[in-house]
Amino acid sequence: MFKRVFKGKYMVLYIIMILSTYYISSLVLPISYKEVGAISYSYGAKGNVVTDIQSRLKRWGYYSGSADGVYGYQTYNAVKKFQGKNGLNVDGVVGDATLAALGIVSSPASNQGNSSKNYNNQDTMLLARLINGEARGEPYEGQVAVGAVIMNRTRDSRFPATIAGVVYQPGAFTAIVDGQVNANMEQNSINAARDALNGWDPSGGAVYYFNPATSTNKWIWSRPLIKVIGKHRFCN
Repeated sequence: MFKRVFKGKYMVLYIIMILSTYYISSLVLPISYKEVGAISYSYGAKGNVVTDIQSRLKRWGYYSGSADGVYGYQTYNAVKKFQGKNGLNVDGVVGDATLAALGIVSSPASNQGNSSKNYNNQDTMLLARLINGEARGEPYEGQVAVGAVIMNRTRDSRFPATIAGVVYQPGAFTAIVDGQVNANMEQNSINAARDALNGWDPSGGAVYYFNPATSTNKWIWSRPLIKVIGKHRFCN
């Protein structure tokens, strides 16, 4: 009799353990799944992934604002246009399906903080002044492309590694020589500098550009052409 009662108690404990495990799993697993598989970006979001979303939408003609990493009204409208054009649910929220359509692989950590190399306000304004002096009046894409050339040079061992080093390299830019770098600043130049700093490169990786109507440098014509934007030829 004692053995049967003892076995019965063990059986009850065993059943309780199974039920407890099932109950805890049913609570924990859905939460874990949501954290891993349901990443989305919507109005008010900030970070690197938002910058990437904006840059891609801008390259493809859906977005005309600044790639500043802030999911505002313009980004929201651009996302909706992209979704509608690509047969996605048009809700203005960049979830898994829209991220995939944009070609972006995301994780929760990828939306934290800024880019791997941080640039201060002095870098932004110096780049903006150079763009303002060199490409004022050019199409916005061309202004960003001029900024991108400076950024591409900082990553090329043939040039200085800083924005200031590239901008002030002797004889590198006409705007430094003729003083146009100090011209009245236009807001577009600042926006273009921010877009270039955030990684938008309409130049296609160029490290040179020139205006064929004004250039007197014969050597620059020998550089392989990547594309023409406005009055500038962008080259390698």
